[in-house]
Amino acid sequence: MKRSRIGLGLIALAAAGSLALAGCSSDGGKKTEETTGNATAIITTNGSEPQNPLIPTNTNEVGGGKILDAIFAGLVYYEADGSPKNDVAESITPNDDATEFTIKLRQDSKFTDGTPVKAENFVRAWNQGALAKNAHLSAYFFEDIKGFEVTDKTYGSTKDLEGLKIVDDYTFTVSLKKPVADFPLHLGYSAFYPLPDVAFDDMKAYGENPIGNGPYKLASDTAWQHDVQIDLVKNDDYNGTRAAKNGGLTIKFYATQDASYADLQSGNLDVVDQIPDTALSTFETDLGDRAINQPSAVFQSFTIPQNFEHFKGEEGKLRRAAISMAINRDEITDKIFFGTRTPASDFTSPVINGWSDSIPGNEVLKYDAAKAKDLWAQADKISPWSGKFQIAYNADGGHQGWVDAVSNSIKNTLGIDASGKPYPKFDVLREEITNRTIKTAFRTGWQADYPGLFNFLGPIYATNAGSNDGDYSNPEFDKLLSEGSSLTDIAEANKKYQQAQEILFQDLPAIPLWYSNVTGGFGADVQNVKFGWNSVPIYTDITKG
Repeated sequence: MKRSRIGLGLIALAAAGSLALAGCSSDGGKKTEETTGNATAIITTNGSEPQNPLIPTNTNEVGGGKILDAIFAGLVYYEADGSPKNDVAESITPNDDATEFTIKLRQDSKFTDGTPVKAENFVRAWNQGALAKNAHLSAYFFEDIKGFEVTDKTYGSTKDLEGLKIVDDYTFTVSLKKPVADFPLHLGYSAFYPLPDVAFDDMKAYGENPIGNGPYKLASDTAWQHDVQIDLVKNDDYNGTRAAKNGGLTIKFYATQDASYADLQSGNLDVVDQIPDTALSTFETDLGDRAINQPSAVFQSFTIPQNFEHFKGEEGKLRRAAISMAINRDEITDKIFFGTRTPASDFTSPVINGWSDSIPGNEVLKYDAAKAKDLWAQADKISPWSGKFQIAYNADGGHQGWVDAVSNSIKNTLGIDASGKPYPKFDVLREEITNRTIKTAFRTGWQADYPGLFNFLGPIYATNAGSNDGDYSNPEFDKLLSEGSSLTDIAEANKKYQQAQEILFQDLPAIPLWYSNVTGGFGADVQNVKFGWNSVPIYTDITKG
């Protein structure tokens, strides 16, 4: 892998222990000199309009996730290097075979409406997220808990999960269907956040003006200005280890990355976590020591749904492989991304422990024009190709350059009509993908929820998973995932996940493209900027003035 100036480090996957989870701090990337700054200063950054109301179990995209992570505190959070550290949890203790976990909470955590954070706030939140009739996007994360049903007619629970039991006000237990050795590592993801009692009075209304328990809170009842920005201020009542060193965070929703970068350069924005394609060749020179270019747990792909004409059965396998081998990833990452991306050799990320670049079958990711043409011709013998091939993308995300380059590579290699199909905004594109009304292939990608190989596989490709946008299903793949998650030896578990990827290389439920560095920058007036393992700035540590 091409390395940035700060190098590449593997994130160690923490195994569940019998004591409280603990992690050690790390800078996790570039860091400016420690400066106190103005404790009331508002930090401004870029973002995107969330797809849905801000309900943790129904948010699985970056725009909404960035806000939720700022206003909520979960049982666990992740340090800059990906190591887990207790937040609201005082301890998370497994039984001997990792099928039951006893979770004790700190008794001094409370929501911004003044109510205490108790065991029932976690249990009620998880139950409503797992309820089949709610069809929340992150229901998949509760699949291991007893009471979660997966049948032809039901995906989720039909009543409260039997595996969740409240012991006392600040203790609850989680019983799983099978051993899941790294279950505590999952618990920093937003799907596992607690909800205050008031949320259950009117969940939709709550999602428009959420009350959390994290380092920030909404500045007012009208803080979320749709398609414009959301204003957060420091939550002085938060008493965990992530207390904000600034006065608040304003996340501005930009239509293009060029606009946010222009605002950074002109001093109208403090921090950006995305550099537009047009500036990738110059931003490190432009920003100097204020430029960020470091490996992160981000994977880029595009998905061709399983039920599309010409992409079913054996014909579909041949065409997916042909398209994959028609893409010159080396040339695109060099010419379009100037070394800030690395051609993919698997479905995960090199910054995650267990990653491998030698999984059998991954030659399908290598550019081979002759082989691609041959595979396409074999598919034509089954059913002659007709129509055009398009890749949908959101125009507000800076994707046009690479989508055009990928489409041209496919077009020139296979001799078919291939092009990009722009959507004006991310949430508009996601709405069609979620509702299964989209008629073309579409851009997909993954910013890890927690630092483990499983997170790049299960939520995206397991049968009925919440982020399985292409409706892929393979029982053997599911079986290997299940076997891996049951193993207490992380190295052995990773071997199972690598075997599962061999199946993905045969089926190609998504076409892997490249791994993304996080590219960003910050203004001259801000200090203590560092980016985490998942490419998100550690906003609470940033100072200004």
